[in-house]
Amino acid sequence: MRILIYNVRYGAGVGARFHLPVPFAGYLKRTTCNLECIVSFIESVKPDIIGLIEIDSGSFRSENMCQAEAIARQLGYTHVMGTKYGTNRMVCKVPVLNKQGNALLTNQQILSHRFHFFEEGFKRLVIEAQLPEVTVFLVHLSLTFRQRQHQLQRLYQLVRQASGPVIVAGDFNVLWGDRELDQFLAATGLVSANDQGQPSHPSRSPKRQLDYILYSPELEASNFNIPMVRYSDHVPLICDFALRTEESKKQQLI
Repeated sequence: MRILIYNVRYGAGVGARFHLPVPFAGYLKRTTCNLECIVSFIESVKPDIIGLIEIDSGSFRSENMCQAEAIARQLGYTHVMGTKYGTNRMVCKVPVLNKQGNALLTNQQILSHRFHFFEEGFKRLVIEAQLPEVTVFLVHLSLTFRQRQHQLQRLYQLVRQASGPVIVAGDFNVLWGDRELDQFLAATGLVSANDQGQPSHPSRSPKRQLDYILYSPELEASNFNIPMVRYSDHVPLICDFALRTEESKKQQLI
């Protein structure tokens, strides 16, 4: 079971063109060409589960096309997608912003899914999807330290309520370093697949670890990889998972 996590920046791309004619102008440009590159990359990886952060659900920049739906259709996957900002908020009435969200795609059956929303922060969405072997939580945490800590407390409660193996992944925005996650990891028992602490941002020369794949002890991780592709300001994370056998459980305890 291979999982790919990627903050794709709405397909807006990177480089000098992104900041022309004014800084961050790329957020308002057409994204079709760069999205095609992202899809080709995803196809080459052959993931079973795809977590996409910062995806466009159909603004003018994606030519009114839901990027998650288009990618899922091309890959033959199912998908769920939600807006990042919650419901009944003013931001949901702002053009472009009201089309910004996160999505989970998979070639497995989605047994059930829920959208949770944090009470704090600008970005609030948590996608919970129950698959045959694992429950996946996809997150994009706040840029503000205090709000991130409140969000992590709520995320702990969600993870604790899940039954069976769990994967929690996404862009955690831990701008103060991975020590921000110490209490969350200790409380949940989750482990980072990136045991070497490899950085994932910015893609031109990664220096900080913002993106994570965390998993519960029932799972065994292998082949963790961070491809150095530059279709976004983040680089993607890839990891293979398998359910632990009785033998591997015994070895883990030794």
